[in-house]
Amino acid sequence: AIYDSMMDFAKYAFNKSHAACYAVVAIQTAWLKYYYPVEFMAALMTSVIDNPGKVSGYIMSCRNMNITLLPPDVNQGYGGFSVAEVDASEDDKPIPGAVNTCAPGRKKAILYALTAIKGIGRPVINAIVSERKARGQFKDLNDFLTRMQDGAGGEVNRRAIENFIKAGAFDCFPGTRKQKMTIYGQIMDQLKGAGKNSMAGQMSLFDIAGDADKKQYEIPLPNVGEFDKELMLEFEKEVLGFYVSGHPLEEYVSLWKKKITNTTTDFYLDEETGTPAVRDGANAVIGGIISDKKIKYTKNDQVMAFITLEDLVGSVEVIVFPKTYEANAPRLNDDAKVFIEGRISVEEDRDAKLIASKITSFEEMPKTVWIRFANRASYDAKASVLDSLIAGSDGHDEVAIYLTDTKQVKKLGRSQTIRADKDMLSILAEEFGKENVQLS
Repeated sequence: AIYDSMMDFAKYAFNKSHAACYAVVAIQTAWLKYYYPVEFMAALMTSVIDNPGKVSGYIMSCRNMNITLLPPDVNQGYGGFSVAEVDASEDDKPIPGAVNTCAPGRKKAILYALTAIKGIGRPVINAIVSERKARGQFKDLNDFLTRMQDGAGGEVNRRAIENFIKAGAFDCFPGTRKQKMTIYGQIMDQLKGAGKNSMAGQMSLFDIAGDADKKQYEIPLPNVGEFDKELMLEFEKEVLGFYVSGHPLEEYVSLWKKKITNTTTDFYLDEETGTPAVRDGANAVIGGIISDKKIKYTKNDQVMAFITLEDLVGSVEVIVFPKTYEANAPRLNDDAKVFIEGRISVEEDRDAKLIASKITSFEEMPKTVWIRFANRASYDAKASVLDSLIAGSDGHDEVAIYLTDTKQVKKLGRSQTIRADKDMLSILAEEFGKENVQLS
C-alpha cells in the first residue's frame, strides 16, 4: 500500500538506480556498525574530524554504546581516529552483536586522532609515525625528544610538546602529566646544548657512551605528583576541544538527562536540511557548564550577558537580558553548572540560540543520591558508616539505597538528607566505590 501510494511521485523524484545504491550503502553501514562498532565509529569520527559539533555528538554516541574513548597516544595513534586493544575492567559490558577478536581480558577502544591536537601539524605527526615504524615505539619522554629533535617534519617545538602532554598523548611514558610538564624544557635544553657543543661531523659524548652511562645523565622525574582531575580535564579541553578522559558533568549525568528537554547539538545547523532540530519560539531546558560570559550594557545602561553553555555533547549561546540577568547574576559565574530554561531563537543560516527566562544552579536542584550495595549483608556492614556521613552533612538532597541481588530500593526519607555537593559525592565515592554512587 505504501509502495503504491509512492509510485507516481517516484517516477520523477527518486529513480530506482538511486534507491538501489542507497539501499546497498545503508545495509553495508548497518552491518559494519553492528558487527564492528568500534572500528565503524572510529572511521565515522575521522570522516567529520573538521566538524567539532559532529565529533562531539559521535563521542556521546560512543559513550552510550559502551565504547571507550582514549586520549591520543604517540606510541599507537595515527592522524585519524584509530582502534587499539586495552585491558578490560570487570565493569565493562560487551557490546551486543560485536565481533570480539581480542584476547581474554582485553577489549577494543578508540584512540583520539593525533591531528586533533591543537598546534600539531600533519608533517610532525607523519614524522612521529614514520620514526615509530622504522625504529619501534618510544620508550619514554627523553627517548621521544631525542629521536624527534631532528625529525623529517621539522623540530618538534616546546609548544607542541606541551600540547602533547596536556592532551595525554605521552601517558604511555613513565611518569605523570605534571612530572612531564615540569621536566620537558630541561630535557630539550640539554639536547640542544649537546647538539651545539658537538662540531659537524664529530661524535659527541652521548654518541659513544653506553646505555648505562647515558642513563646517569638523564634528568630524573621530579616528585611533584599529578594535576588534579579538573585541571587535567581543562587542559584536554584546551588542546583537543573536548574532554576525553572524563567530563566535569559525568557525576551529574542522570540528573542532567532527567531535567533537560534538549542537548546543545539540537541547536546546530544540520548540513543536509540547513536548519537546526529545534523550532523557533519553542521553550527548552538545557543544562551544562558556563564556559564563557560576555557582559554588555544596553542603551539604558542595564547589564545583560551573552554566555556559552557547554554540555556533554557541545555548546550553545544563551542570551540573558537585563531582567533575567539581575535575578540570576550570582549563578552566572565561569564554570558554574546550571540548568537554563528559555525560548529558542532561530535565524536563517545560523545555529539557534536560547533566550533565558529561568536559571537554576545544579546545587539548587533537588537531587537523590543513589548508593548501590551487592546485597543486604554488605549494606548492613556499611550502614553505620553511611549514617555518620549523613549526620555530618547538612542539606536537602535525599539518599536512596539499591540492593543489586534483590533489586530492592529503600529511600532514607527527609530526616536523613545530605548536601550532595562535589565534596560529599567525592567522600561517598571513596567510601563505597565511584561506580556505586549515582546522582539523579
